[in-house]
Amino acid sequence: MSKILAIDFGLKRTGLAITDDSRIIASPLVAIESNKLLDYLILQIPKLKVAVIVLGYPLRLDGTDSHITENVRLLKEVLEKQFPNLIIQFQDEQFSSVKAHQTIHLVGKKKQQKDKGLVDKLSATIILQEYLLSLDK
Repeated sequence: MSKILAIDFGLKRTGLAITDDSRIIASPLVAIESNKLLDYLILQIPKLKVAVIVLGYPLRLDGTDSHITENVRLLKEVLEKQFPNLIIQFQDEQFSSVKAHQTIHLVGKKKQQKDKGLVDKLSATIILQEYLLSLDK
């Protein structure tokens, strides 16, 4: 079965997470510099057998756009052109970074708590797990 890839886009770094073949478990994949994201995806999507990309969709608590929302919309357009056979969807990402920080604080070491790449990967994993849970409804 094909996999689902989640992207937590940031202006500097982007976190990625992926499902297992059964689409049950979300796991951190990598944190990458955002300016290298498209090249990475072009190489890795065929290898990873990705059929769906879930983009974390950043909104403020009042539902208005955040400082990065337009960038994520533009990324979706680029991905739709680059990967026309894939399904590309938005997933609300509110509190994913907060949850990632809390998780690292609870189980991580001091050094891990300062690893921003780890936060990005975990945020993508949380976005993906929430997407998977929404499919069960």
